[in-house]
Parts: sequence; C-alpha cells; structure tokens
Amino acid sequence: MNASQPLMPILVSPLNEQAQVQEWDFAFEELMDRIRPYFSRIEAEERARSYVQGLLSPIERKNGWQLAEEAGDSTPYGIQNLLGRSVWEADGVRDELIEYVQEHLFSTDGVGVLDETGFIKKESSR
Repeated sequence: MNASQPLMPILVSPLNEQAQVQEWDFAFEELMDRIRPYFSRIEAEERARSYVQGLLSPIERKNGWQLAEEAGDSTPYGIQNLLGRSVWEADGVRDELIEYVQEHLFSTDGVGVLDETGFIKKESSR
C-alpha cells in the first residue's frame, strides 16, 4: 500500500471478536506451556502467569502494586518474590520468548519497532 491509499477500517463482528479472543487465549497458553519447564515450582510458574497477564492488561502503570492488584493480591510481595528470590531460569524464558516472537511475528520484509514510552516523572525541587 502506498501513502496515497486510504487505510480501510477492519470491521469486527462479535463472532470475529470472539474467535480472536480464543486465538489470543490459545497463543498465551502455548507460550506458557513453552516456558513452564524453566520454573522449579508450580507456584513460581503460576505467579509468572499472573505477572505476564498483568503486563498484557490495560492497566496504565505496570509497577508491583498495580500488577499485584490486577492479579488479585493485596501486596506486591508475590511478584517481588518471583522476580528477586524464586528459582527459575530467566535465560531460558528469555530464549523461549525470543523464539516464540520470531515464529509468530517474523517477516523478511517487516520492521520491528519497540517503544518504551513511559510516564513523565515529575521533577522534584530540592
């Protein structure tokens, strides 16, 4: 498509939307199945699942408190434990995620753009 062609909106019927949600759910389960062996305990794997779901959720700020609340926890200690003390193979999870993304999103003529846009921090006056 060249720049002079208008973008055509994609019409989504409830049936298509439901199918899309089912595809996303299947893809998420596929990814979690792939990274499951890298966790030494089921509790760590379950916490990682809720952590990733929180990261993918529409909540604006993705810090420990908000991710914990999204997961139904009253404190961020479970997420902090996962990230700081639980036994799991972070390199293996990273490698599986890279492989998964390459399998599902890679295109020889595509371009990937990562935007780490965050909230502007308020300056403190000292």
